[in-house]
Amino acid sequence: MDTISFKEACLMMISVGLVVLIAYAIVVMKNLVVTVKQANKILENTEVITKVAADKSKEVDKLVSEVAASVGSVSDILKGNQSKISAFTSIINAFASLKNLLKNE
Repeated sequence: MDTISFKEACLMMISVGLVVLIAYAIVVMKNLVVTVKQANKILENTEVITKVAADKSKEVDKLVSEVAASVGSVSDILKGNQSKISAFTSIINAFASLKNLLKNE
């Protein structure tokens, strides 16, 4: 009957441990690849959402500028510095811009 020496037993345990460690490392790497792919999808979606938000922000900024101009026109009418027709046209243009902004959403 052959007996296993202490040195051989230690080498066997270390070998089994290395095999288990390599298998564990492979599973971790596989999960890491899946996680990175999902993170990339999230970043792509975030980029699209950011672009849409920036575009809407520009539209709202334009609308605010037009409304401010219209309010200024009304203010000038009250002061007598501008014709009523021009101010009324500015107000209508501002409301048309608002309608278009709400329609696009």
